[in-house]
Amino acid sequence: MPREDQDTADIARVVAGDLSAFEGIVQRWQHRLVGLAWRFCRDRATAEDMAQEVFVKVFRSLAAFRGDSAFSTWLTSIAVNTFRSRLRVEGQPLPDFDWDRLCAAAPDRLRVLEERERAEAVRRAVLTLPERYRDAILVYYFEEKDLAESARVLGIAEGTLKARLHRGREFLRRRCANLDPLAGTLKERQ
Repeated sequence: MPREDQDTADIARVVAGDLSAFEGIVQRWQHRLVGLAWRFCRDRATAEDMAQEVFVKVFRSLAAFRGDSAFSTWLTSIAVNTFRSRLRVEGQPLPDFDWDRLCAAAPDRLRVLEERERAEAVRRAVLTLPERYRDAILVYYFEEKDLAESARVLGIAEGTLKARLHRGREFLRRRCANLDPLAGTLKERQ
């Protein structure tokens, strides 16, 4: 059974009073939410705590889920808003990076190691972007949502999302000019 169908069935069971059905939702989504939270904070324990906070919010408001969008969109939207709020409230700074070290490519390394290092540098650079560009890139590229779903998750128009993605990529290109080719790491998707 597809994930969306499983979610729908479990939601109906929870709303009908079978609270144990929420465990299925947690099992299907826990890894993904912890991964998304980690992309925001880069700390495993904090990421797990933030994901737990999302599940509590989802559980409390599950009866209000109308199904106007996919459950995954609704869940991701709650997660992104929770992560943003948590980092803002805690005043948690983004990690400092040594851009020269981060963006420098070692010529004698194997290609696989270079690609892995480049991808990690891009992920770290994304975390240093202003919030509006960081969130757009995280949802669209790292959560692999399409344009319409990403816009719904972020609560913005598709045109606004396109502009934020474009500007975010431009920031990344400037910051990581030594990563060759950055455009191949985060490229425009259709």
